[in-house]
Amino acid sequence: MPETATSPFNIQIGNDLTWNVMPLLHEVKHALNKLIESGETTVIDLRSIPLAPGEEDRILQTLGVGEIQAKLNALGPSEITETRYAGIWIVTHYNDEEDIIGRFIEVTMMPEILCSQREDMIAAYEAFDTTLEENNESSVEKSE
Repeated sequence: MPETATSPFNIQIGNDLTWNVMPLLHEVKHALNKLIESGETTVIDLRSIPLAPGEEDRILQTLGVGEIQAKLNALGPSEITETRYAGIWIVTHYNDEEDIIGRFIEVTMMPEILCSQREDMIAAYEAFDTTLEENNESSVEKSE
């Protein structure tokens, strides 16, 4: 919509001034189709898109809340929420004062942040192996 003298563009006031809500939701729909067809994931950084006050809330309301919610504490708190549409996730990162520092729509089977990292799995394997060895040794000592 072209800017006119009677309706100046100012993303600081009003709920619908950027007109980005519906195009963004259509982008999410196409990303879900791409995930279904090819397995390709999409990440949309909501904080990099100009949105007027209330528009982000409108996007989140439209997507709704699904069955899966996870909280994570790694370099600060994060919330991962599946929307009511399987494959569409909201990932929100907070600082220590609980201010939002990043919010993403991830269209994926599973958000990357929830996937175990190879290095972490190697460390976990070694720790688990040590625990089993210690438990085995204490079982042997008890039986003697």
